Amino acid sequence: MKTLYLDCGMGAAGDMLAAALLELHPDRDGFIRRMNNMGLHGVKISAEKLTKCGICGTHFSVSVHGIEEDENLHGHHHHHEHADMHSIEHIISHLDMPEKVREDVLAVYALIAGAESKVHGVPVSDIHFHEVGRMDAIADITAVSLLISELGVESVNASPVCTGSGTVKCAHGILPVPAPATAELLKGIPITAGNIKTELCTPTGAALLKHFVKSFGDMPPMSVSAIGYGMGKKDFERANCLRAMLGESADSRDQVTELACNIDDMSAEDIAFAAERLMDEGALDVFTTAIGMKKSRPAVLLTVLCPISEKERFARLIFTYTSTLGIREYTCSRYVLERKLETRKTVFGNVRVKKAEGYGVSREKYEYEDLAAIAAEKGISLESLRKMLK
Repeated sequence: MKTLYLDCGMGAAGDMLAAALLELHPDRDGFIRRMNNMGLHGVKISAEKLTKCGICGTHFSVSVHGIEEDENLHGHHHHHEHADMHSIEHIISHLDMPEKVREDVLAVYALIAGAESKVHGVPVSDIHFHEVGRMDAIADITAVSLLISELGVESVNASPVCTGSGTVKCAHGILPVPAPATAELLKGIPITAGNIKTELCTPTGAALLKHFVKSFGDMPPMSVSAIGYGMGKKDFERANCLRAMLGESADSRDQVTELACNIDDMSAEDIAFAAERLMDEGALDVFTTAIGMKKSRPAVLLTVLCPISEKERFARLIFTYTSTLGIREYTCSRYVLERKLETRKTVFGNVRVKKAEGYGVSREKYEYEDLAAIAAEKGISLESLRKMLK
């Protein structure tokens, strides 16, 4: 399986991610030409070699109408132009790129818009992007999405993310590091402040990681075939770069936390509600098992699977939504098939397809919710619809 591992020990920004991935591409000049012919009005993209602490890498440069944006480290721009989500969607819809890449770019912006909306307390439609809403940032996000696609990456993993510390000057004023939108985007992702008093992870970088990275932690066992270094412009005692490693990994195995508790004093409806809420909060799985407790009382064993980094949060949620007085914790290793969701064009319109492969097997099935909506609209059974889609 083609696997990408991102070393974010010096944070992450859109330009650094793009530069590191560009170093992995077999036709770097051709990629730059395609980006420049994509339809980003007034934008010119280039790449230059930089050396940091004796390490040679690439800096990804974007100029707009002949002017390269002045950067605060690598990603926070200070400019008075604003763009809303509608205008960004309009720009992206007219770019010459594969549809899957377009979906990825829009999904990254949706994450940013959601974070900004929560931080500022306004609807997504009213969000005006300061640092991330202009042509240079669209170029960064598009480049990263297109590079991941052209490299044929099947699985993306990353280290914990170093955010830096101190303060950063933004369009809204002086803010703590990580900036509020960045902190919102990094929820659920293992982070560290490090010992550098500046911003190392930008909102764009955080959103790209949140969208593409499957898991954060140590590098999985893999045979590395190529290594790329994406350079920031500022100099520190430590090399200011993001490292990307591309290679082949074996079939996937990971570790999760299993939280379990016995419940004998909740109704079936209340347990079902608790299970639904836990799934809505991002649990990997929630299930119940009928058990017998002391004095032969029938009861339910509630089991919740979650990422190890999220176990404390899910323990609090279980106490919130159930009557249990205690929760058992186990660390489990899982053999898992690699899963991805694709959109397939059919005679009934676009239908999502779940694909899974690994350990010598490959399987796929249509997303239930999509099939159910079509079957209800056409007045046919799910079985009949599946036969029509074969």
